Amino acid sequence: MQRRKLLGYGAVGAGLLGTLLFAGRWQVDGPGGVKQVGKRPLPLSDMVFQLTDHQGNAVGPDSLIGRPTMVFFGFTFCPDVCPTTLSDISGWLDDLGDEAEKLRVVFITIDPNRDTVEAMADYVRYFHPAVRGWTGTDAAIAQAAQGFRVTYEKVPSENGDYTMNHTSSVFLYDYKGRFVATIDYHEPREFAVPKIRRAMQNSTEEKT
Repeated sequence: MQRRKLLGYGAVGAGLLGTLLFAGRWQVDGPGGVKQVGKRPLPLSDMVFQLTDHQGNAVGPDSLIGRPTMVFFGFTFCPDVCPTTLSDISGWLDDLGDEAEKLRVVFITIDPNRDTVEAMADYVRYFHPAVRGWTGTDAAIAQAAQGFRVTYEKVPSENGDYTMNHTSSVFLYDYKGRFVATIDYHEPREFAVPKIRRAMQNSTEEKT
């Protein structure tokens, strides 16, 4: 676990932060970023999509109902925002300690052409072990993004390759699959962790 924290939380997230922060912010938060849809995410029970997790299992919204859930959309070739956010998520989960076991934590790619099951499995291993990677067809990813009110687009680069602009929020749901809150990119830990606890508390209160 110490090795995973060193590689994942530090090298993948903070290591890229110093050299590519401006590029990452331009793609997601700056003038070149995709605008938020502006609508409230649907309840998980109203979504219909089928994806595959990084272990090859079929998954969908029904896989998340029954436990509090944290969902983030991104891609493994992301230079800054995605590894930084996943490192942040890993830190939040560390703060929760044993309580983190009550959460389902999902990283859904918006670049399925490059983010295969194998690529997702290799990527998520650098972060907290609770993080699951989901991928699928272009159509299935689009269907999932629509339910969460996530926007994304492919942006060609000068070298003939491409990057992806995308919504950078983390979505929180309670155990019934009801949307609770979003955690914004750059949001301080002292605000993010209480939001997560609120989603978990809603679940605990209603079950007692």
